[in-house]
Amino acid sequence: MARKYRRLRYEDRKTIETMLKDGRKIEKIAEELGVHRSTIYKEFKRSGTDERTYTADVAQETL
Repeated sequence: MARKYRRLRYEDRKTIETMLKDGRKIEKIAEELGVHRSTIYKEFKRSGTDERTYTADVAQETL
């Protein structure tokens, strides 16, 4: 069975930002978005942020 990958959209990034601010765990955020938790960690790495400093706008600018 082939995996189906999807890119995060700006709306997904806003969801990540909001859920992080609400104190949600990465696993729950990934579940909400329908992605693997590694996708969230890759998003942090790509944008040069972490769980405390992540913002959707910064992440979107680094594309």
